[in-house]
Amino acid sequence: MIKNTAILMVLLALGFNSIAQTPIKIITYNIRYNNPADGINAWPNRKENVKALVKFHDADILCVQEALALQFDQLLENSNFKAEGVGRDDGKRKGEFSAIYFDKDRFVEKDGGHFWLSLTPNVPSKGWDAALERICTWVKLYDKLNKKEFLVFNTHYDHIGVQARIESAKLIKQKIQEIAPKLPVVFTGDLNVTPETEAIATIKSFLSDAKELSKEPPYGPEGTFNNFKFDSPLKDRIDYVFVNKGFKVEKFAVLSDSKNQRYFSDHLPVFVELFFK
Repeated sequence: MIKNTAILMVLLALGFNSIAQTPIKIITYNIRYNNPADGINAWPNRKENVKALVKFHDADILCVQEALALQFDQLLENSNFKAEGVGRDDGKRKGEFSAIYFDKDRFVEKDGGHFWLSLTPNVPSKGWDAALERICTWVKLYDKLNKKEFLVFNTHYDHIGVQARIESAKLIKQKIQEIAPKLPVVFTGDLNVTPETEAIATIKSFLSDAKELSKEPPYGPEGTFNNFKFDSPLKDRIDYVFVNKGFKVEKFAVLSDSKNQRYFSDHLPVFVELFFK
C-alpha cells in the first residue's frame, strides 16, 4: 500500500488510474483541555506525544474534542493539515473546539460549518440540562485520490446533562439528514455515554457503529476513558466513530499508545480505516 499522498497524486496525474482505492484513516481523540492543574499531565508535557501519535498512525483526518485555541493552533503547526472549527463559547476563539483536521493535499474543503447542541443551534447556547455549551463541527470534503465527496461531523456531548445527551443525539440525526442526505458520512465524538444508552440508540437508528462493521477484528481495549491512570481497567467506551452506508470499515482500533507509563490524554484515541462502497 502506497502511503505517501504526494506520490499517489503524481501517479494519478500520470494516468495510473488502475490504482486500488485508497483508504481514509481517521482518528478521533479527546485531547484534554490545557489545564495547568493537571501537573505532569498538563498539555505542554503531552503535546508532542499527541502530535507524534497522529503522525505515526498516518491519519488523513483528525477529529479532536476539548482543544482550546492554543491547542487548536499547535496541532496545525508543522503538519499537512487544514482545519475546520470554532470555540464553543462564542463561535470564534473562546472555549473548547470540536475541530476537524484534514490532509490539505488530499482533500478539498467544499463546505463546512458548526451548530450548537441546543434548541437554538445557530447561536452559542446551552441545551436542555447541559452544564456547558456544546458544539458540533462539520466539513464536506472532496477526496482527490478516490474522486469522491463525503462529510465528517465531530462533537462532544455534555458530561452532566442526561436529557441533553438524548436530545443532542436527536439534533445530530436531524442535522446530518439535512446537510448530508445522500453523501457518505462519518460521525465522530466523545459522546459521554456507553453503548447501551438511548443516546447511542438514536445514532444507531440511522448510522452504524464502526466497531461493529470492522472487517478486521477490533483492536485494543474496550474502554476509551483512562482518567490519566495507567492502570485503568479501560471498561467504559464513550468515544465513537459511526458511518452511514457510503462507507465500509476495514479496521477499528482503540489505541493505547503510551510513553514512560503515561497516556497522552485522559481518553484514548479511536482509529478507523475506511473505504468508499
